[in-house]
Amino acid sequence: MLHPSYTEIIDAVNSEVEPGEQPVVQSRYSIVIATAKRARQLIAGEIAEVPDFKKKPLSVAIEELHKGKVKIVSEDETEETTEVQKQDEE
Repeated sequence: MLHPSYTEIIDAVNSEVEPGEQPVVQSRYSIVIATAKRARQLIAGEIAEVPDFKKKPLSVAIEELHKGKVKIVSEDETEETTEVQKQDEE
């Protein structure tokens, strides 16, 4: 059994969403994709936001999401952030 469960992770990720707003994550699929992407980042050398104690990258990614150390952003927000960074550099 997975701990934390999918519903606990979804609740943790959506905890900062204001009432009436669209939840960040609505499905297990979104959680699986987000944790897999973060695990790949950790494998590539990113520093973990939680103590890893020799855990596997996927376990670390799940814990980071559950504790709110890593945020899931939509592609639109990523593009906006990239545009702002480019404008700041000019």
